[in-house]
Amino acid sequence: MKIATFNINGIKARIEALLAWLDAARPDVVLLQEIKSVDEGFPREVFEERGYFVETHGQKGFNGVAILSRLPLEDVERGLPGDDADAQARWIEATVVGKVAVRLVALYLPNGNPAPGPKFDYKLAWMARMKARVADLLAEEVPLVLGGDYNVIPAPIDAARPEAWVEDALFRPESRAAFRAIVNLGLTEAIRTRDPRPGLYTFWDYQGAAWQKNDGIRIDHLLLGPQAADLLSDAGIDKAVRDGDKPSDHVPVWIELEA
Repeated sequence: MKIATFNINGIKARIEALLAWLDAARPDVVLLQEIKSVDEGFPREVFEERGYFVETHGQKGFNGVAILSRLPLEDVERGLPGDDADAQARWIEATVVGKVAVRLVALYLPNGNPAPGPKFDYKLAWMARMKARVADLLAEEVPLVLGGDYNVIPAPIDAARPEAWVEDALFRPESRAAFRAIVNLGLTEAIRTRDPRPGLYTFWDYQGAAWQKNDGIRIDHLLLGPQAADLLSDAGIDKAVRDGDKPSDHVPVWIELEA
């Protein structure tokens, strides 16, 4: 089972780029972030025509997550538990059944800038809620895949110029510590398990010729519970997608599971 995560940065603006990648890469499951569309406005038909089931948790103009799957999706849940007042569409869960049942989460973690400030406080509170939810999911002892734009640069090796990010919410010590606390619940970071080298990035800003200079950061991650990690056979980053027509500023990250 090939599972990918992709911050598409606007489903309607990037539809052609997304479809071109889907047709070439043929993932079984795609976890999308920043669809920037309400549920009823999501162009589900073009994905259904390609054999995908579609589940969305949208929001007008901002945020929004979705799951595309060639296999039926069951037990869909929308929204991160822990704060009934939080209306931001950043979390969707579902179960997909191949050889085994896999619990999927598509997430779009808050950016948190400017930091310090209310947006950074929201980010850290959101991560605390995520940690609690992940602990509950791990207790179910089924294969678990959490994919998305985490808006966290885990370590200096994950940025071309780490010194440029020292005061940014993506790289502040509090964000990195909260990320480690989630991983330390028993998760495996798929890309780093397969490739520990520097120079692996998933995001390049549109400004400052960042792509041309390879001035990137790695903020899109696939975290695996122990049962999913045991099934991991491969992982990678589809970097070339960033060089296509009207690209997102992110690229897909994928894993293959024996599932």
